[in-house]
Amino acid sequence: MSRPREQQRTIFLCQDCGYESPRWLGFCPSPSCGSGRPLQETRAAAGGGATRQPWLSPAGESIQELSRLDPEDRRRIELPSAELNRVLGSGIVTGSVALLAGEPGVGKSTLLLQLARFISEGGRAVAYLSGEESPHQLKLRSERLGFAGDRVFLITDTDVDLALARLEECRPDLAIIDSIQTLYTQDAPSGPGSVAQVRECGLKLMRWAKLRNVPVFLAGHLTKDGSLAGPRVLEHMVDVVMYLEGQEINTYRVLRSGKNRFGSTTEVGVFEMTGQGLVEVPDPSKALLSQRYEGAVGAALIPALEGTRPLLLEIQALTSPAYAPVPRRVVNGVDYNRLLMLAAVASRRSGLELAGQDIIVSVAGGFRVNEPAADLGIALALASSLYNRPLEPGLAAFGEVGLSGELRTVPQVERRITEAARLGLSRCILPETARSGLTRTPDIELIFARTLRQALRAALGTARPGKETQPDTWPEIEEPAVEFQD
Repeated sequence: MSRPREQQRTIFLCQDCGYESPRWLGFCPSPSCGSGRPLQETRAAAGGGATRQPWLSPAGESIQELSRLDPEDRRRIELPSAELNRVLGSGIVTGSVALLAGEPGVGKSTLLLQLARFISEGGRAVAYLSGEESPHQLKLRSERLGFAGDRVFLITDTDVDLALARLEECRPDLAIIDSIQTLYTQDAPSGPGSVAQVRECGLKLMRWAKLRNVPVFLAGHLTKDGSLAGPRVLEHMVDVVMYLEGQEINTYRVLRSGKNRFGSTTEVGVFEMTGQGLVEVPDPSKALLSQRYEGAVGAALIPALEGTRPLLLEIQALTSPAYAPVPRRVVNGVDYNRLLMLAAVASRRSGLELAGQDIIVSVAGGFRVNEPAADLGIALALASSLYNRPLEPGLAAFGEVGLSGELRTVPQVERRITEAARLGLSRCILPETARSGLTRTPDIELIFARTLRQALRAALGTARPGKETQPDTWPEIEEPAVEFQD
């Protein structure tokens, strides 16, 4: 007598967070999801779970004592790129899983192929699985990078179980998956790129990397709202999450670390996209300053911190009379809500007539500034554009602006001042509250201000006070007539 055929179970799946429900609930009930899309009906895999593969079974003891583990078993592979080592935390940890995310065309595949080149030139083998490009396309890119491709083995299987079998055959020192959205497994419902597929494929790759002590790099796509495509559980599973940011019209690319179990999450690497691939920029501040000119209206320099690295960035602002009922606010590289707050404070507390002005603020070079230290620089750039008057030459400014118009100190004051002095700037405006935290005075003129009004007067005025003085007795701005009162 034949056995009855097992009936597949129907489940309802959230396409954003991967929540599963045995019955229809409408929308995802998870409080951390907030998805506006209804649950999708899918078929669960037969057998009720993932199929165990022979290469995914752990080898050796499954229970180990912590004191008997040797930390040298998880050694690092140091790369010849200082920028990659900075973001990864002094190199690649064996057995780790790293996720590289970015918008289409930003250079993820180029960076991964250069990473394969670094590893292979050190005498190690690299397995490169490409589900988006053919081997001939990869060969064309490698020739453009000046890389023949020795010890780099290409895998074209997009079935994750077959891909793991190929990895078992070659046993590489590094595995690259480009991209995770192109893989699929028979143990999960729906097609490639769905929540269930990305989650199951990522889990199998993570288990293989940990058991075989081989680092794995995954490429992931970003959605329109800037979040990582696929479930958030993928970010929780991997050890390192990196974001490659940049604009297509700009040559600079910034590699940020959003998560790192083996190092700092505040480090960034700066690259420049050229015909030979991504070339690291060891001194981004100097490279950015070489493209600006003195006397620019609506431009202010701020010493920002990206991790432990100080960067001297240029904030550009443009104001023009608004002809629409509601003035426009456009930002590029700064937080939109932060600009609204700064415009309101500058109008209400400092006398800048910004209510009827269209405002456009951008960070030169395609960089992004999220720290409050950029508040003062944004406000000075707005005032410079509004009054069509450039700031004092050789001037840098930083500080947080409060709702009352006061200036508040920010971390790492001395490091910011030292970076401005290193690049030849002669003056720096900073909050008065930062004076007590200075242990030494760099070779630069420091101007301490308590309020935004004082900082505007110091940046747009013509007087030149002595070193480390208060701008209380400075003359008022004559053209246009604006009253600055403390």
